[in-house]
Amino acid sequence: MQITDAQIHLWTGAGAPPYHHRAPYTIERALREMDEAGIDRAVNCPAIWDPDANDYAVEAAQAHPDRFATMGWFPLDASAGPHRVDEWMSKPGMLGLRFVLYAPEAGGILRSGALDWLWTRADELELPVALMVMPDHLSLIGDIAPRFPRMRLLLDHLAIGPFDTLPGAASHLDALVALAAYPNVAVKASGITGAATDGYPFASAHEVLRRTFDAFGPDRMFWGTDITRQTATWGECVSMFTDHLPWLAGADLERVMGAGISDWIGWH
Repeated sequence: MQITDAQIHLWTGAGAPPYHHRAPYTIERALREMDEAGIDRAVNCPAIWDPDANDYAVEAAQAHPDRFATMGWFPLDASAGPHRVDEWMSKPGMLGLRFVLYAPEAGGILRSGALDWLWTRADELELPVALMVMPDHLSLIGDIAPRFPRMRLLLDHLAIGPFDTLPGAASHLDALVALAAYPNVAVKASGITGAATDGYPFASAHEVLRRTFDAFGPDRMFWGTDITRQTATWGECVSMFTDHLPWLAGADLERVMGAGISDWIGWH
């Protein structure tokens, strides 16, 4: 079984937020820890706090194309436009885009159509686009997804925030699983150990995973860690899924642990 982490961050600069425990998190360190835990490869989402992280992602993908791929970002400011999508997607190892819209004001942006140029270009190119959004904005994703059916949306962390803990952290689960009705929406079950209220194997999170899996299935729910935000080890994050979820086995387990995300972003 090939194991692919659906979300990590690599960076070399300062300024990581306090909930990311390792600064910097380099290519070399990631490879060492991946090898120790049996992780074959990882999707690198360049750190938004490091302006050089996109270039570092290109370096990682060029040096280790069998270990790292990238879902990069650019500022959604006055300089942004369809040309920026094309520019970013021409970079080595770039398989998609990711944007952090985890802020109250992002609701107005999503609602207004201000990003329709982005969705339109992603739809034209059939790109995967990952989003970190607030739970209150999940209904807006439900408005966007059917309008741009060839864009493959990918929601970070089951829409659980970095400071949220279970069970309250999953109070939006009904809204999340409702998005499974749209075949171009998938979810990363990344960072779930950080929301658990108990230690390994994090039983407090198992029912959330089961409900999500029942809705999205093995082709649209992807294992991941966001490892620099976890107190759990990479190995614990793996074996939580492989050894402690009796309903996840065989071909379904292979899809969740790597084959699914590989297909979703076209990493073959």
